[in-house]
Formats: sequence, structure tokens, C-alpha cells
Amino acid sequence: MRLNDEVELRGRVVVLVPYKVTHVPRYHQWMQSEELQKLTASEPLTLEQEYQMQRSWREDADTGPLRNTAFCILTECTFIVLDKLRWVSGSYTEEDCMVGDVNLFLTDPEDSTMAEIEIMIAGMTKLGIKTFQAKINLENTISIAMFQNFHFKEVSVSDVFQEATLWLTIDSCKRKWLIKQMKHVEEKRYSQRLEEAIGNIHQSTD
Repeated sequence: MRLNDEVELRGRVVVLVPYKVTHVPRYHQWMQSEELQKLTASEPLTLEQEYQMQRSWREDADTGPLRNTAFCILTECTFIVLDKLRWVSGSYTEEDCMVGDVNLFLTDPEDSTMAEIEIMIAGMTKLGIKTFQAKINLENTISIAMFQNFHFKEVSVSDVFQEATLWLTIDSCKRKWLIKQMKHVEEKRYSQRLEEAIGNIHQSTD
């Protein structure tokens, strides 16, 4: 998604960065796990399809292979989660710092204020989202409990798809709560760190 292509969010223990082509091999490696495929309702993709997926996400496209086959995903905002301790050390590549990802799926063409979410992130005000929707495999009790801790409420259970649907509607009280929870998060331009590193190299050679 172009909106978050240069957005980097720095928290206390993790950093969220846009999904780049350099992240694809590790992401593809993760998604070969049958357990992850089951828990995320995903179909296995080839490495080339994964690169195609990354390109389609970046360009905000609604074509190409869709990982979740149960829903028509119109737009997806994706961040890669990095281990901040490793990331700030400078001793590891971003790929080696990867610990997960977070996504917003804008699936309803009739309601641009609703998004299906995989994990809580800052920055939802820029997208104008007022309702977050999480669809979780019924066997994934850890994720269900995590979202309930984030104040999500169960609204339905599908016996066909074996998944629970949870919603979080952002009213004025929850917005204040979210802002308080995320006040330590810094938003930076993603390429800024690379530019700073290049500048430091030039200074050291002068």
C-alpha cells in the first residue's frame, strides 16, 4: 500500500516497517509451515507468487494471487515486525530481525471505515478506519485471547469456516485509550535510517 510505503513505526520492543522485496524470502519460509497455513487460512504459494504478492500489496492492487481465499481482499496495508533490540544493534540485516507481520484488510467496498485486522497497529487515523474486524481460526485460542485483551468483542462464529469474528469499534473512549497505549511509538520515514547510514560513511571517509 503506497500510504505506508515510507512509514516506519518504532515502539519499545518492536519496529514496524513496510513490506519490502528483501523481506520476501523469510516471509515465504514462514508460510511453508502447515500450522501457520491452517491458523491463517492461507494457501501455500511459490516464491515467485510471493514476490508477485509483495508487488501487488505495494501497488495497492486487487489482482494476483490472494493468500486468504475466503475473502475478496480489495486493499491491504502490511507491515513487517522487527525485533528492535536486534534492529538497533546494526549487526543484523532486516531479514534477520523479522519476527512477524501485521495487516489491515480493507474488504468492504461499501464501507471504507471498516478493516479486517490481524494485529493492532498505530496510524489508523490516516486510513479513516473506525471498525477493526478479526477473523480467527477457532483452534487458535491464543490469538482469540490476545484480541480480547485488546478489547475486541466476539460477534459471530462460523461452523463452516471454523472461525470466530471479533470486532473493535473505535468510539471516543477507545480512541483515547489507543492513543494512550501508543504514545511511545515514533513514526519515521522508512528510508531515513539508510540515508543517515550513508551520511555517516561519507563523514568517516572525509
